[in-house]
Amino acid sequence: MGHTAFLKGFAGGTQNYICLPCPNPITPTATCPTSGYAFTLFTPQATLFDDDDKQIMTHFLSPNPDEGGTLRATWEHSKDTGTVWARAIASSSDPAFVAPGAIPWLRLEVVGGQEGPTGRDKLTETTFIQRVNTAGGVAPATGCTLSTDVGKRAFVPYTTDYYFYKAAESDDDDKE
Repeated sequence: MGHTAFLKGFAGGTQNYICLPCPNPITPTATCPTSGYAFTLFTPQATLFDDDDKQIMTHFLSPNPDEGGTLRATWEHSKDTGTVWARAIASSSDPAFVAPGAIPWLRLEVVGGQEGPTGRDKLTETTFIQRVNTAGGVAPATGCTLSTDVGKRAFVPYTTDYYFYKAAESDDDDKE
């Protein structure tokens, strides 16, 4: 059984970084610069729009109740407040596709979902999400080299397209 795209959103927002000693609890296995400090992503913050420029959802980081509060990338539908949480399972910075100075393209696996209070569930069918066509959002290359820089924040503008996929109906489903 395959998957089919059922929703697309064009996102604009910021990738938000904080200067921390490296490695740190957020990136314990990161390759650290010689300075021992690095800008570390602490949350995205974006609004997604449809092809008619109408807001359809927001994107941020929040605790996933399905994983005991593990912080995950989050998408919340603007109308029904249905929410999904996802984790990155593949990343690409291939220069044949990803623009210079742009954050990587991602494939994210949904690891939690919650209906909105009215029971509507536009997003809860999502099985995975793709982030493609990125522009901007890369951590600053300067400004995080000294212990006095720790805690400094950088809000870096970015844009991207998010595609939401759900399980495709099988031929057996069509026969019933």
